[in-house]
Amino acid sequence: MTLEIILVFSTLIAALVLFFTGWIRMDVVALLVMGLLAFTGLITPSEALSGFSNPAVITVWSMFVLSAAISQTGIARMIGGQMYKLAGKREWRIIVVIMLISGAMSSVMNNIGVAALMLPVVMDIARTTRRSPARLLLPLALATHLGGLTTLIGNPSNLLVSVELEKAGLEAFGFLDFAPMGISVLVAGTFFIAVAGKYLLRQGKTSGQKKESDDQDDLTDSYHLSERTFTIKINENSALEDKTLAECRLRPALGINVLSIKRKTGSIVLNPGPDTLIFGSDQLFVQGIIKEIKALKSWEIISPETINKTEPKFDFRNLNFFEVTVDPLSPLINKTAARSSIHFTIIALRRKGHVIRHHLEKESIGENDILLVQSNEEQLEILFSEGVIESYKEISNDKLRLVYKLHDHIFLFKLGDSSQFFANELTGNQLGQAFGLKILGVKGPDELLKPIKAGEKFMPNHQILVMGNPDDLPLLKELMQLKLDEEKVPSESSLKNSDQIMAEIMLAPRSVLAGKTLKEINFRKRFGLTILALWREGKAIRTNIHTLPLRFGEAMLVYGKKNKIDLLGSDSDFILLTQSTQKPLRIDKAPIAILITIAVLLPVILGIMPIEITSVVGVALMVLTGCLSMEEAYHSIEWKSVFLIAGMLPLGLAMQQSGAAEILTQLINTVFGHWGPWGVMVGIYMLAMILTLALHPAALVVILSPIVLQSAEIYDISPQSLMIMITIASASFLSPVSHPANLLMMAPAGYQFRDYLKLGVPLALFIMAIVFLLLPVFWPL
Repeated sequence: MTLEIILVFSTLIAALVLFFTGWIRMDVVALLVMGLLAFTGLITPSEALSGFSNPAVITVWSMFVLSAAISQTGIARMIGGQMYKLAGKREWRIIVVIMLISGAMSSVMNNIGVAALMLPVVMDIARTTRRSPARLLLPLALATHLGGLTTLIGNPSNLLVSVELEKAGLEAFGFLDFAPMGISVLVAGTFFIAVAGKYLLRQGKTSGQKKESDDQDDLTDSYHLSERTFTIKINENSALEDKTLAECRLRPALGINVLSIKRKTGSIVLNPGPDTLIFGSDQLFVQGIIKEIKALKSWEIISPETINKTEPKFDFRNLNFFEVTVDPLSPLINKTAARSSIHFTIIALRRKGHVIRHHLEKESIGENDILLVQSNEEQLEILFSEGVIESYKEISNDKLRLVYKLHDHIFLFKLGDSSQFFANELTGNQLGQAFGLKILGVKGPDELLKPIKAGEKFMPNHQILVMGNPDDLPLLKELMQLKLDEEKVPSESSLKNSDQIMAEIMLAPRSVLAGKTLKEINFRKRFGLTILALWREGKAIRTNIHTLPLRFGEAMLVYGKKNKIDLLGSDSDFILLTQSTQKPLRIDKAPIAILITIAVLLPVILGIMPIEITSVVGVALMVLTGCLSMEEAYHSIEWKSVFLIAGMLPLGLAMQQSGAAEILTQLINTVFGHWGPWGVMVGIYMLAMILTLALHPAALVVILSPIVLQSAEIYDISPQSLMIMITIASASFLSPVSHPANLLMMAPAGYQFRDYLKLGVPLALFIMAIVFLLLPVFWPL
């Protein structure tokens, strides 16, 4: 075994490990593979970059745009709308209609686009027929994979195997060469799921005929909203009176969503915005965790004035305060003072004689700033030796009082029985962050003031020394003594009328918002809507949602004005799961889009022009005729797939040139060759099927193509037959992570990984049997 082969195998194994573990994104892994192959000299730089000019890659991104144009002009939705007329009431018939229509659309459209487009349609069918979405959404996802096997452009893997054949000097596939096997597999898979789905699909509750008015009730029930709703009564002359909701800080401080406000006059304000004023005697219908609000009532706050009266010489010396100057080359320079270091806590910042104690998150550290920090001398000495800080010195009690006036900005919290809640809230994302509170020390039964240790738990009757803004004290006290009314809680139906509705949304497959919080994207202000709940890992989360990073595949319950929800539907970062709130389409452009699509496909079918040329021309024509804008075209491309394919193609080339593919072929022949060509075919098929648990079909086909070509040569089998076989074997039936279309269904249906395996494994084995039965008929070996 040569050094080149060892390097190729090492690269292949590393890539497979990263694909299966998910430690690094698939597209990034592919780019690293491409770079590594070039740096090690296994392929030339031009060969490493050849994937980006590969006809398959060009066709893939072109088809993403063409699929978007078909969607934007309403063609796909009109076809999907026929489901309502054809589906009927019986589950097997609904499944057959969903799968055949979605499969037909996937033959000429991108699988992810079909899944995203049909998801709201199928959700509405589930609601209309009173069925759980779990009974219908997995068949939808699987239908897009099966339908993609019917034409050359149905799947990226189809294009890739065709290009690999052409590069090997063999006859490439025509547009309809996949149709005989693909249609057979689609029909067989549909039959299998329609019959076996009764036992293999996740069960869900069903009920009688649904009325149109039940939509909103279904949503509130699904997310269990009633479990976290209660009423708050605003007292006359309250510190909250005449303040806006934003100024009251109910959401950032306590995780409370205000759903409606009942005024003293009896009028009701639904979905109040951050600028809505609060008045005395208002009743706020809210969503939150009531036990945590009740726990606040056991706290007692001692104000700075009271502390200074009882302890005029308050001793800070045991709390480890230091003044620190920062080295001009320190990594702390230009960092936000509130989050600049995990090594110490910045209490205040002194700049040109002016002391800044509050809103440190808005201040960046400068070269001449002096920081008042709380730390220990050992840690500061380490930072000094590393050049992070320029100098440090312990600060006297008098300087803390006279220069920093710390005694005017400290509160004492006396804890009741809710000590652990106190620790969570002040060190977490709510009360402490909302009011800029910092814990300085703790007084125990011995009345000695000590600094807080990492991981220290507070006990009942402890006194916690906290630094904060004295101007916030009245509001803070008011929030701790909110008047709760658990008996007069309105129903969720009181939130809805013809103008205010609820809807389900989720991040679109190509959204740029994944990993960001609702707070970071300013969702409430940007859209004028409230997120009531988020469906994550099989359960509804109803509080502190604004601090959670958004994930692809998770559903959210949104509440607000219908026109605002309609506006949200036009945002490319979100998918509305309610068909009635889908964004408006360019229906008048539908005839033009149909003609362009025909013009793209007809020359390919007749063998006049290759698909990579006609598809690029089709993209330009779609934009020129206004079927979609250039910005929409760019956004429609799933760049992750493009970079994944382009980055992995050089690995297939390196496997062929180095001889690694020949060694893998010999290994497969050693294990399965005793049973002849059919044994080898079964071995390759099973290997591909197992790898679909984590690998994207395109990456899988790139890895297996060299092995398939070698095996075809050894056993004198038609390479086209084997290539057809691995495209079917690489279909993503088994896992939600190997294809975005599968992941898209996870949250709306409440699927878990085992739900995919429960149906996917029997389906994959059934399809395998169909393939080996019909492959010799349509593609003789």
